[in-house]
Amino acid sequence: MRRGELYRVRRTTSEDPKRCRVFVVVSRQVLIDSRFSTVICAPVYSAYDGLSTQVSAGPDEGLKHESGILCDELVSLPKSVLTDYVGCLSAQKLQQLDQALRMALQLHNA
Repeated sequence: MRRGELYRVRRTTSEDPKRCRVFVVVSRQVLIDSRFSTVICAPVYSAYDGLSTQVSAGPDEGLKHESGILCDELVSLPKSVLTDYVGCLSAQKLQQLDQALRMALQLHNA
């Protein structure tokens, strides 16, 4: 498992109307490689509104259609549910993801 990979996960909460949702792993690689059982992920929604806390994603990343990674809704998921690999973000998309995470968490560039 690597940072920036997308996985399809069966319903994670009863509030989520979708049977499955795609998530992007956003945790740092050292945590992913550690013995900890969970990683931080951002959900992918079928809508992309162009918010500064969103990153566009689509067929180039293994998705069926254009979508948006929403960095305002980070969740901790067990590594054990991240088994249905969809695709991965390019280096450029990872940079966009980093910027969206900084905006979502109000972290300023050093």
